[in-house]
Amino acid sequence: MSNDEETLVETRADAVDAEQAEVTDVTDNAVAEVEAKAASEVDEMADAEASDNEGEAATTGSRRSRREEALTNEGEIAADYLEELLDIADMDGDIDTFNEGGRAHVSILTDSEVLVGRDGEVLEALQELARLAVMTESGHRSRLMLDIAGHREKRRTVLQDLARDAVAEVTATGEAVRLSPMNPFERKVVHDAVANAGLVSESEGEEPNRRVVVMPRG
Repeated sequence: MSNDEETLVETRADAVDAEQAEVTDVTDNAVAEVEAKAASEVDEMADAEASDNEGEAATTGSRRSRREEALTNEGEIAADYLEELLDIADMDGDIDTFNEGGRAHVSILTDSEVLVGRDGEVLEALQELARLAVMTESGHRSRLMLDIAGHREKRRTVLQDLARDAVAEVTATGEAVRLSPMNPFERKVVHDAVANAGLVSESEGEEPNRRVVVMPRG
């Protein structure tokens, strides 16, 4: 091969190498651009998702806050109503309000059980009157719970013991146990205690003789 031919071959080889290098650069740039664009889109999607999550959290928090405000308002309305009743009856008692379990709670702190009545009959009546006062002012039904002189808490302890005894009897005999008639608050306490013990229960009968039946598993 002559010197001219060798020179021509080398020139063509250099041109091919240059073209390959140029193609490689273009490819690398294109890949880099695609990767950058994809990364940007991922970031945008992440930002959008984060924004949605923040918006959802804010909405949930807002709903919860409005619900808490509504319950607090229920407690204040009931407290004002009950305070007027205490003044009319010339009876002493401090009133405390709080929210728990999705309900407004009002407690009259007193040493007297005159407003509790036999088996809590007066207490139940006052609770219904307080709920009516809330509904009249707010326009919404209330599930407010009223306690006087700690009666409900004392009763709760007794009922939980009663539920445990019933669970033990059902477990030992395999037969259902029917309890004495109770008001809705008392039945709820028993149902919860039975469920926590791993058994099932249901209510039967009509008010005021509605009662809890504790049943064996299966």
